Amino acid sequence: MTLISLDGNTLTAAEVMRVATGNAQVSLSSDAIPRIEAARAVVERILSNNETVYGINTGFGALVHQRISSEDLAQLQTNLVRSHATAIGELMSKESVRAMMTVRINSLSKGNSGVHPEVLQQLVHFLNYDITPAIPRIGSLGASGDLAPLSHMALSLIGEGEVLSGNGETEPTLNQMKKHGLIPLELRAKDGLSLINGTSQMCSFLVLAEQRIADLLVYADLALCTSIEARKASVKPSDVRVHDARPHPGQVLVSRRIRAILKDSPIMESHSNCEQVQDAYSFRCAPQVHGAIYERLLSLQNTLDIELNSATDNPLIFPDLSNPGSHEVISQGNFHGEVLALTADAMTAAMFELGSISERRIDQMLDPARSGLPAFLAKDSGLESGLMIVQYVAGASLGELHGHAAPRSIFSTSTSAGQEDHVSMGATACWNLLQATNRLSEVLACEFIVACQALEFNDVQPSNVIVAMKQRIRSIVEPLEGDRSTSADIISVANELLDGAWLARVEAEVGRLPR
Repeated sequence: MTLISLDGNTLTAAEVMRVATGNAQVSLSSDAIPRIEAARAVVERILSNNETVYGINTGFGALVHQRISSEDLAQLQTNLVRSHATAIGELMSKESVRAMMTVRINSLSKGNSGVHPEVLQQLVHFLNYDITPAIPRIGSLGASGDLAPLSHMALSLIGEGEVLSGNGETEPTLNQMKKHGLIPLELRAKDGLSLINGTSQMCSFLVLAEQRIADLLVYADLALCTSIEARKASVKPSDVRVHDARPHPGQVLVSRRIRAILKDSPIMESHSNCEQVQDAYSFRCAPQVHGAIYERLLSLQNTLDIELNSATDNPLIFPDLSNPGSHEVISQGNFHGEVLALTADAMTAAMFELGSISERRIDQMLDPARSGLPAFLAKDSGLESGLMIVQYVAGASLGELHGHAAPRSIFSTSTSAGQEDHVSMGATACWNLLQATNRLSEVLACEFIVACQALEFNDVQPSNVIVAMKQRIRSIVEPLEGDRSTSADIISVANELLDGAWLARVEAEVGRLPR
């Protein structure tokens, strides 16, 4: 199995996904260990000199002015974890918990947190032995980090709480620890705070969402091109000259992808000299719309790359061996998830736009007055309703996607007796984005089903890329020979679009599409 070395600086979203899905194990980089030990030495010096420093020997939040005696420091950290493990709601998925743990290890590996190396080793053991803490999803305000969910993770490290045992069941953490010869972690000064004070839950949701969105945007272009072929729309709006005249990078890329997908299409050739001057906006302006959405993904990926390799707890430690002192420890706000919250909200709004333009193309294909095809693509219109209600389903999913597009980051609440008086709701925004991918996949599934049925009325073959994609659809969805329920078809296609395997198979047959 692949071994991913975590050093605090080079982790990628793809690597997090490999660990999250059980396709890689992790280790601490040899480069990270000296940094971790140097930061820990600062903590030990503060304790030995009896200095007072927040997060090391004081209370937390509004209790910052409470000095804690040296003999109570271990109990302080344990109490912190126990009291903060108050999350509610459904359990996080195994993949999202493993992603969260990976992100937390990497953040602590930067060497700015001051945790004892045994903390990181315990997290590594949990990942590699496939021990997954049972963590309720709801409880983070996105500052100070994801306190409640991360506290449930930390609770398992000290041998308390529960872990996933398979089939949605849980069991006491100690059961699985004993099976692998692990003993509960002893928390030392600052260890508990560093474990729970960070953006790792919101980051995990954002990683899972990014993986899905990157594929869904390519699928959206494939759905568009299938609809272009079915509707006998024009490829001319994707002419390279058009987009060189307005060279936004997303627009340029999408137009290039459209040209690649429709290259040498017999259908496009068959009506290259038709009398239709212009197509509806949902076809003609697709490069501009899909391209703008792609640029939101680029922004998300850039933000995620930075966040995955950031120190996000408080206080942070910056060892200065030549001049030790209080300046080595800084109380600050890197735990605040505003950048992730705003990024997630922007991406969710963009996905609504992608679903909206997709639903409009469905309407164009089902309306005989505009498509020239049988009404609702039925074999016997009137007696049969054909795919009429597929558009309704797309509209219903789009309605829910519209609800997801309402920004979560615009709400804040004051907590901890006013000490923590502005929060990001980053975990809520990132979770909302992940859920929105489900709704977008449903809308795109509806467009694929409608476009493939419309192609049945054309004796001319579409492009090789569309043929390959249509074969994937037809492996699940039979051509419509009469009225029948298409509910299972839509659900199955939507699930395949979230999985991404079809895209890999299509590209294996016809070559990689432009990215």
